[in-house]
Amino acid sequence: MSAASVERPHGRPLIAEANRILDRLPGYRVEIIGGQIIVSPPPDGPHGVALTDLMLPLMAAGLHGVTSKVVQGIGLWLPTGTEDYAVPDLSLVDADFTDHYVENNCYDPVCFRLVVEVTSTNYRTDLRDKVRAYASARIPVYVIVDRKHQRLHLLTDPAGDEYESHRPYSPGETVTLPESIDAKVTLDVDEVLKAAQKKAS
Repeated sequence: MSAASVERPHGRPLIAEANRILDRLPGYRVEIIGGQIIVSPPPDGPHGVALTDLMLPLMAAGLHGVTSKVVQGIGLWLPTGTEDYAVPDLSLVDADFTDHYVENNCYDPVCFRLVVEVTSTNYRTDLRDKVRAYASARIPVYVIVDRKHQRLHLLTDPAGDEYESHRPYSPGETVTLPESIDAKVTLDVDEVLKAAQKKAS
């Protein structure tokens, strides 16, 4: 007796809709987290400056080289739903990350060493939803530049859908990233937050 075939839904309806939104809104970021489509407006200038300021110490430490790469805006496939994916602002990945392609311009979380988010208008997503998503994906280090509350958060040791260690840092403090990223990198919280700060209009 032969086994009955299992019917599977054709296509990915949420991803298809997310890609339609992306086509209509160039420059926007579209992600699917917890089965919900999240659309973020294009980042402002200080957001980009803060990312560059975060990239520089990572690159100076030799992390953009033979064994790892520092990249902006690549997709991270999430285990939280059948179509879930996020697009971190900045990632530190294994140099062979392209060997870990999943689909829809997203890569397996196994090749991610660190992700960074600089908050925008949807700061709650970075501080809540993405904490759960990245912990579930077992991303070892998650850094959040919280522009609303003027804090830099360092989250490490993912367990289930949370991080066992979550430490906020204030201006005037320094943050040394975990050695698991394979280099010694220290960030000046004041400098990062000042670079990210929008000018009063």
